Amino acid sequence: MSETIPAKDGPAVTQATLVKKAAPKSDYKPADVSPQRRVQRSFAVRLWSIRHSRLLEWFYARFADMFLLLHPLWKGIGYGRVEGPITFVEKRVKGFMFDCRMCGQCILSSTGMSCPMNCPKQLRNGPCGGVRANGNCEVEPDMPCVWVKAWEGSQNMVHGDRILTVQKPVDQSLRETSAWLRVTAQAAAARDAAAAAKNGTANTGASA
Repeated sequence: MSETIPAKDGPAVTQATLVKKAAPKSDYKPADVSPQRRVQRSFAVRLWSIRHSRLLEWFYARFADMFLLLHPLWKGIGYGRVEGPITFVEKRVKGFMFDCRMCGQCILSSTGMSCPMNCPKQLRNGPCGGVRANGNCEVEPDMPCVWVKAWEGSQNMVHGDRILTVQKPVDQSLRETSAWLRVTAQAAAARDAAAAAKNGTANTGASA
């Protein structure tokens, strides 16, 4: 946890602030690690998505059904062929809405529409012990803890109890791939297996 150090004159400062001030000064500023860039770019939209998690939950369920209906098209063209354009669209839509990191294993519907990959520690099963008193991240003091927001968002959702599901570690081989297509293919396989099992049971009953 970041220490709070009393300043001689003025408010207390955090250890993170001191480290930032002590860092070598140059014209180069890494684009993907600046807390301020994250605030300016996506906090407003990300927080809107969390506040409207129930609406987005409903929309995603309809969207997933539509993608499943299109399974014959994806299969006919070839999932490998549509991966590129679908991933391109998915990355931009989810990047804008949720600051998506394209882990390929999206669990937004289980985390109140708050992407856990935005956690600097990439924790997938709840917050660390360093959440600040104001609910912000210990690593990025200007950023609300993604798991505090995940809990808030989940309370608005019909299936909010999914946040209690223990998630597996991230499979890095799926990074930069389409979660939409992967979930659709898995749902289609499960549907076909259930239909085959039902037909097998019916045929057994008829022959008996």
